[in-house]
Amino acid sequence: MKVSAAFISVPDYLEGEKTSPIRHEYLGGQIFAMSGGSKEHNRIALNIASFLKFRLRGSGCQTFISDMKVNIPIARNTADLFYYPDVMVACDPQDTERYFTTRPCLIVEVLSPSTESLDRREKWLNYQSLPSLQEYVLVSQTEMKVEVYRRNAAGNWSLEILEAQDSLELNSVGLTLTMAEIYDEIFMG
Repeated sequence: MKVSAAFISVPDYLEGEKTSPIRHEYLGGQIFAMSGGSKEHNRIALNIASFLKFRLRGSGCQTFISDMKVNIPIARNTADLFYYPDVMVACDPQDTERYFTTRPCLIVEVLSPSTESLDRREKWLNYQSLPSLQEYVLVSQTEMKVEVYRRNAAGNWSLEILEAQDSLELNSVGLTLTMAEIYDEIFMG
């Protein structure tokens, strides 16, 4: 007996997400339900998004948090991926889709035990294919540690690891955050 996976078209996926009580990520025709996050996960994402929203007000850039999808066309547009980053910024005026963005310059993922390997491997590999992406940030929720991947002018990526005494410089949007700002109400004495 053969068991085959049901494949869903992009239009059907996007339409279903409008009314679904839970979010699903889309990988080339298959959907995967997303689990809920911890209070720490939520606070960290909200802290970062709040500073971004305030800093970018009036700049033409838009800050999104967890309910906005990013679309990554793959395999010469024969398949698509849709992820829900924890925080994302898009500044390209040609990025006009209503339910997803296609040209983010910054993506932030708060690491969770259930998604950390996905964020570090699959998502990171796929996010690199976005020409607009300048920075990819991974934020630990168990310790004051942030990893930031930056694309240089030649298109190569470098990694910077930040600890409690450091500050996160987001060159893509001209914002510097201290670890105390990122982890506000998380690690308190």
